[in-house]
Amino acid sequence: MKEAEVRRLLAANLLCVFSIILSAVVPASFWNGFTVFGTHLAWLCICSVCVSTLNIILHLVLKPNLSPKRSSFAHKISRFLKCCIYFFMSCILFHAIIVLYGAPLIESVTETFLFAVLLSTFTTLQCLCVLGPNIQAWIRVFSKNGAMSIWESSLQITTMCSILGAWFGAFPIPLDWDRPWQVWPISCSLGATFGYMAGLIIAPLWIHWNRKQLTYKSR
Repeated sequence: MKEAEVRRLLAANLLCVFSIILSAVVPASFWNGFTVFGTHLAWLCICSVCVSTLNIILHLVLKPNLSPKRSSFAHKISRFLKCCIYFFMSCILFHAIIVLYGAPLIESVTETFLFAVLLSTFTTLQCLCVLGPNIQAWIRVFSKNGAMSIWESSLQITTMCSILGAWFGAFPIPLDWDRPWQVWPISCSLGATFGYMAGLIIAPLWIHWNRKQLTYKSR
């Protein structure tokens, strides 16, 4: 494992963290009354767009898990369309799972769907950037000892941290504290966001700490 690759991963992850911070700070400078709590739906959209755009740019620049085979333009278009379909299906699936876990079915549909988009951005989009629309590769990566690169190890950590953060974020909602951040889905989306940011920081540090034990082999 090359130290330069770990540093590239750390730099990319820190840029993602920085983009989330900017999504909460920059709009307030030209949008009067903008706050993460007060205009939460707008922030969900801005954060999702910022993280998605940066991840796609980083994927194009850094090219993690780049295949040695050259593909045709038609293949690239087909791959892009598949990624769009997978992402949309992920949003629908997350929306359904969130409802099954107790979110309102009819009320707050927009809030629930935008939260599902945010979760898809933190999880599915990462998989699409690193692995492409390859379900078998996704299953391999998230099985035991399935990672074949530091980018896939980072993908495992950030995905799990995002989902766990969203789950832990649901705990304060039923409490009668009457706080503004208890309104659906603020605590869950913030939990997912902090979980994602924690995963981005933890992943390269964990990989560096365990670099002697990690051996990536082609399969």
